Amino acid sequence: MLAKRIIPCLDVKDGRVVKGVNFVNLQDAGDPVEIAAAYEREGADELTFLDITASHEKRDIILDVVRHTAEKVFMPLTVGGGVRTLDDIRNLLKAGADKVAINTQAVNRPEFVEEASHRFGSQCIVVAIDAKAMTPGHETSRRFPDWSDERPALFLAPDEPLPAWEVYTHGGRHPTGLNAVKWAAQMEAFGAGEILLTSMDRDGTKQGYDLPLNHKISETVSIPVIASGGAGTLEHLYEGLVEGGADAVLAASIFHFKEYTIAETKAYLSGKHIPVRL
Repeated sequence: MLAKRIIPCLDVKDGRVVKGVNFVNLQDAGDPVEIAAAYEREGADELTFLDITASHEKRDIILDVVRHTAEKVFMPLTVGGGVRTLDDIRNLLKAGADKVAINTQAVNRPEFVEEASHRFGSQCIVVAIDAKAMTPGHETSRRFPDWSDERPALFLAPDEPLPAWEVYTHGGRHPTGLNAVKWAAQMEAFGAGEILLTSMDRDGTKQGYDLPLNHKISETVSIPVIASGGAGTLEHLYEGLVEGGADAVLAASIFHFKEYTIAETKAYLSGKHIPVRL
């Protein structure tokens, strides 16, 4: 069995690492380059670096920060935020990223993921999905992308049976009407090599991952799924891997604020017979 991965996440705004709750109320958590180097010393398997406002503010990718991070970090580095063109992907890979995460542009034009995987290889294309659970009586969004009439089966029905989850873009600001489970399957078909799955409901709450969401998507796709959003204890990481069926668990607060170290995390999981790289 392949080793499960422990992935710290650096959410970056204006060149600083930040952490919030439900994608808002952001607090400063430090310098991304220094934090990345510290995580490598601790033995993290990978690092995810997300410029969380790049798409919303239509800013260029902060390539200098990526480059400086890559100079100090030799573990795999995934970078996302504001990726809109094949040149953006190329520039990120040249700056030192190993994988590139795409969210908003994948929804704007799904063929972009197909083009990117053909050009650079599926192994470096990650599709990030920010999903929010539908509640009884919830009306699905009408902010559909322009191509919605071409693939109506990907969207939530007015009488969608629960549980169901809606895809959001622009750092969790824009609902799309897309069914998160069907969207993940479509992205795999278009060549995504991994799914980075974030529960907006659980983000920053430390209440644990959305296990039904992770389980449903993990059983639907054959590519690796990274669980994100809600980790507050080591048990939550274990649950994400076992009950959620994820191939990797991503966390921010519990590592940034030194509640647990990477070594403690791996020792705990290993003690529960989860294969990890020690």
